[in-house]
Amino acid sequence: MAAAPTAVTCRVRAARTSRRAAKPSLNFMGRLPSEILFKILSYLDASALHSISHVNKLFSQLANDNALWRKIHMAALRRTKKRKAKHMDELLLQTATVELQGRPAGFWKCLHFKAALTYDMNKCKSHLALVSRHTGLPSRTERVLRDLHVTWEVTVSDQSGRDGRHELSWSQFCETSVSLCWSAGGCSPNYKQISTLQLHGVRRIALNCPGLKIPGWRSLMVKVDVQALTECVQVIGQDRMVVLKLLQPGVLIGVWRDQCSVAFVMFTLHFHRLVERSTQGESLRTYVEPIIKPPFDDIDPEYGLHGYQLHIVLHDTACEIMSESFPELFCRRTQISDGLIQLTAISRTTPSQHAALSGSISLPWRCEALQGTVENCCIMSLTLLDEFKNPFWCVGSPVAMALQTTPVSYDYDGEHFLIHYQDSDGRVKMELVKEQKQFLLISLVVFVTVCKVNKHFSKDY
Repeated sequence: MAAAPTAVTCRVRAARTSRRAAKPSLNFMGRLPSEILFKILSYLDASALHSISHVNKLFSQLANDNALWRKIHMAALRRTKKRKAKHMDELLLQTATVELQGRPAGFWKCLHFKAALTYDMNKCKSHLALVSRHTGLPSRTERVLRDLHVTWEVTVSDQSGRDGRHELSWSQFCETSVSLCWSAGGCSPNYKQISTLQLHGVRRIALNCPGLKIPGWRSLMVKVDVQALTECVQVIGQDRMVVLKLLQPGVLIGVWRDQCSVAFVMFTLHFHRLVERSTQGESLRTYVEPIIKPPFDDIDPEYGLHGYQLHIVLHDTACEIMSESFPELFCRRTQISDGLIQLTAISRTTPSQHAALSGSISLPWRCEALQGTVENCCIMSLTLLDEFKNPFWCVGSPVAMALQTTPVSYDYDGEHFLIHYQDSDGRVKMELVKEQKQFLLISLVVFVTVCKVNKHFSKDY
């Protein structure tokens, strides 16, 4: 008499039977006429159709069919028209006249995705029109970036020509800027071998496709030739684990001490036209900012030297240290010196103007499981508006604070410090004093190059 089958044997047989049943099922789908498969796919929405295109070559070919995507696109346009969006009648008419024949596979899919991006951008333009009277910048920049599904990617290229594309580890929004950080983790590149760094804004299509890479648009924002900047790199601080190297304003690299490997890369981006820079450039070319010239004035002898408004924020990667606005800044024509106009926001000789900071000057960092704090450096976000309340000079960058051996003010007994920033458009000079564990800002002067003023206001100072 044969022995009764054990429970394990039964489960094995059941598994084999299941696998044998699955194979004919897949073969059955493959043997279906393309017309029937096409009919089945015609009931799917954009997310499902994009997802099924990743199953195999057959479904990739069918799911990119122009007729399917034309149907989805036209239905989306009709839904948009019902919401009474502008110019929808003209867009429907133009789209209806586009022929299916002669178009490459995926043409209508691409057209639909581009139209979706344009439609979302038009919806958000009204939010960008709401401008803060303190900063002169759109007050809902963060909300618009999130509504548009904007993210950022860092591309690291080494000297051998290899590229590594990385999504950001974290981002921190403040009042007028955003800090973006990529942590190297276990794939730390050698700092000396890095050739270029690129930051792209990436705008994804709003699709529900978990686990799949969503199609989108890449906009180049920053490209840094690391090798060309080797000699002018500024070390702004260090702790027991990392050294902070400022490659150029807004671009910071953390390098492990006593090593050459990169711990993290951090970008600081000012809010001025951040949405446009993140979405409207191209993969190899940055967004070109339109030139907005103020009205010509040949009557005012000091036109372009007065009516400035300054908004400055000091913060770290976690919280705000200071945020102040200074209206009606000016410089007399006779005070122009060394090719710079001087705008004094806080004078060291006027104690009533001195401002207390709400925290210490430090820059916390984190990388995978490690974290630390570098003292005497922070992030500065500066917005200088002209007399017409338009952004004239915008800066977002980490800055260092240095101890002054000679006191700049004898009204205070504590240690004196200096924060100095400089780029091609101007300089910022901040003098601070530490009294009873609290920092006081006792001087704030902004210097703008005469060349920038002359170019903007069509003057010849």
